Amino acid sequence: MQAEKIEKAILVGADLGRKAEVSFLDSLEELKGLTEAAGGEVIATLVQARERIHNTTYIGSGKLQELKHLASELGPDLIIFDQELSPVQLRNLEEELDCKVIDRTMLILDIFSQRARSNEGKLQVELALLQYRLPRLTGKGAAMSRLGAGIGTRGAGEQKLELDRRYIRRRIQEVKKKLEKAKSTRNLQRKQRQRTGMKIVSLVGYTNAGKSTLFNTICQSSHRSGAAQVEADDRLFQTLDTTIRKVYLPSRREILLTDTVGFIQQLPHHLMAAFRSTLEEAVDADLLLHVVDMADPQVLDKMVVVEEVLKDLGADPERVLTVFNKSDRLDDPPLPGGLAVSALTGQGIGALLDEIEKLFTQ
Repeated sequence: MQAEKIEKAILVGADLGRKAEVSFLDSLEELKGLTEAAGGEVIATLVQARERIHNTTYIGSGKLQELKHLASELGPDLIIFDQELSPVQLRNLEEELDCKVIDRTMLILDIFSQRARSNEGKLQVELALLQYRLPRLTGKGAAMSRLGAGIGTRGAGEQKLELDRRYIRRRIQEVKKKLEKAKSTRNLQRKQRQRTGMKIVSLVGYTNAGKSTLFNTICQSSHRSGAAQVEADDRLFQTLDTTIRKVYLPSRREILLTDTVGFIQQLPHHLMAAFRSTLEEAVDADLLLHVVDMADPQVLDKMVVVEEVLKDLGADPERVLTVFNKSDRLDDPPLPGGLAVSALTGQGIGALLDEIEKLFTQ
């Protein structure tokens, strides 16, 4: 089978000079990681310092001309903007640049389209995609039809995007009904689990904090199979569909461990809405393990992002245990509360399981 072409991308960001949860440069670095996770390669980055985003073209006219020259010289497959573009901005930029243009939101949606495995996950992504793209269709979908293939064009329903808005609105309602049915099924399964009295522990945290690796490490030591249960690597949003496994605490008490999708700054509101019921179920667990990459230079900022998302989802902070992962990467790991572990080496896993058991026997 022929390998999929690696698309070359130019990144564009506007530095507004305001204090954000994650700094502008970190946001651009994260955008680069997202581009690579989607299968692209960053060949250039263009930055403009502005007081506010330009209403019609995101960046100013002079910088837009500079971007046109850069694109003419480098011949990128697409240009990616670091914030969500309005329908007007997207249309104007495509006309000016004569190149595929997407924004941070579309890039994340594209990654989710690639990673969704379960039927419910695919429906959630399709709903988010359709809701995002509906206002960005112009005429008979001219703007979207010029996108071609590759990053920003994947996902269920793509072939239907050039049809009229009535079809898309109808499809949105169909998907919502299917998701409601899936939600009812999950609620039934949750009630059945609750009747058994089995405690549920959910792993939450910023994307790429090592949740899936920690999930696998715990399963390898405490799951009856003794084997890894989910795919884990350094790509952003490697885990999308929630995975649940039964594991044993040191006393041989059984609990359910769940691995969930990672959070990120500027998490698209379309995704938050589509995945809300799944995320709410995750944070409704008896205990949340907030997995933190303690080797990340922006560890405190990213902790704030996760805490804000958990607060928005209604999570009880009393049921959150902070787990500082990747402790093997630091000689003298700082501990501002919580437990230090290394999912990679297994360091601290026994102490973590002991602490979970202690919390459940209080």
